[in-house]
Amino acid sequence: MAHDEAAGRTDSGMEHFGYKESLSRSIGAFGSFAAGVSYISILTGTFQLFYFGYGTAGPAYLWSWPLVLVGQLAVALCFMELAAKYPIAGSVYNWSKLLGSQVVGWCSGWLMLTASIVSLSAVVLALQLNLPRLWSGFQVVGDGTGPYDFATNAVVLGTVLIVITTLINALGVRLMTMINSAGVFIELIAACLIAIILGLHATRGPEVFFTTTGYGGGGGYLGAFLVASLASGYVMYGFDTASSLGEETLEPRRTAPRAILRAILASFVIGGAILVFAVMAAPNLADPMIGSSSGGLQYIVEQVMWGPLGKIFLVCIVVAVTVCALAVHTAAIRLSFAMARDNALPFAEKLAEVNPNTQTPILPAVLIGLIAALILVVNVGQPKIFTVLTSIAVIMIYLAYLMVTAPLLMKRLRGQWPPADLAAGGYFTMGRWGLLVNVVAVLWGAGFALNLAWPREAVYGLPWYNTWGAFVYIAVILGSGLIWYALRGRHQIGTLASHAVTKG
Repeated sequence: MAHDEAAGRTDSGMEHFGYKESLSRSIGAFGSFAAGVSYISILTGTFQLFYFGYGTAGPAYLWSWPLVLVGQLAVALCFMELAAKYPIAGSVYNWSKLLGSQVVGWCSGWLMLTASIVSLSAVVLALQLNLPRLWSGFQVVGDGTGPYDFATNAVVLGTVLIVITTLINALGVRLMTMINSAGVFIELIAACLIAIILGLHATRGPEVFFTTTGYGGGGGYLGAFLVASLASGYVMYGFDTASSLGEETLEPRRTAPRAILRAILASFVIGGAILVFAVMAAPNLADPMIGSSSGGLQYIVEQVMWGPLGKIFLVCIVVAVTVCALAVHTAAIRLSFAMARDNALPFAEKLAEVNPNTQTPILPAVLIGLIAALILVVNVGQPKIFTVLTSIAVIMIYLAYLMVTAPLLMKRLRGQWPPADLAAGGYFTMGRWGLLVNVVAVLWGAGFALNLAWPREAVYGLPWYNTWGAFVYIAVILGSGLIWYALRGRHQIGTLASHAVTKG
């Protein structure tokens, strides 16, 4: 292991930043891949929002799945080049800081950090879609028929999961990686089996995916399709987690780019197969339960699977939700650590402190868990909590990604990217395709963020601050952060002495 760690350090890509190694470098190729897959989480995303996509735009909403892949793959390819050069904790923050400027880096880091915390809150809510189906005793609040029973019980179950992910992350990256890798292994096998069994029960052909009648209001079907695309956009992000764990990965400049690509492609193929075969196998596509939050993909699986098999797969979905929450929590911790190490957050010295026994930052783990739980409690009476939290988190992450891809495009246009040592060292580079892919990544990021943020009463509900929630909440989050940055942050940002490489 000592030889492996030495190899990891010589190929770490950290020398550019002047940070000293302070985290445990122990994550291998599968662990890196598993981190990206668990954040994307095939089963969590597809099962959590299928009802929304199908209920909004019907079977044809699934065309948004390959559309989102094209856009996100362009972003992922840009990230792969960056990970091949700079595989570092809080990757999106550090990349935008290097490519753009200090304020661009800080804004992307702040958006990504707050979005990750909101994502954690959104992900844990998925337990409500699965646990009460396994055993009615998991419906702790009411019997599930009251107007707020569903949302309130989701908060209770979600808070318990946040406590669990906090404890695991506080105990060290080795335990986190072991649990995460085991969970992803179970998730991948379960996802493949679900797709195969649904495929074997298909009762209709692919022509069903051209069905658009009965969907769309004043804006026609296109309007409904754009709304429904949230269901696909929510799944295929978070692949940057593989690079954000770069300081804890062996040979990260080679491992992280491969992990990013494998994570997004595996999620697309397996998740897409589940969605396609579920629609083809559903006993009755006109059943209103398929487009209901209390039905959805789980409802189809329970109808199609024989005997206890449906319950077994629901258990696997719970495992997937758990490791997804764990990965989101882990990514948020690494991002807060990266920003704190630069003195770019309040109480930075404490947040950047690495426990000598667990070799992980414990205070961020606890603090992020508390804030995520608080977000849930504040929204305890909001039936639209799933959609609002999910949308805001996704939009902020897409904006943070845009703060990497847009400055990267500027570097390309000036002939300053990619660095010569990538191709020379055999690391990943897009070569002559880089400019085109980068342009697609920027256009996609801007367009999809705007689509998700568009005020739609049917999606976000009332009152007005929910309808305009994306603009209102993101403006408050970014605005409050920029006030701190203007008054304090910009004057103090710089690597903390405790984390800087000492020059001999």
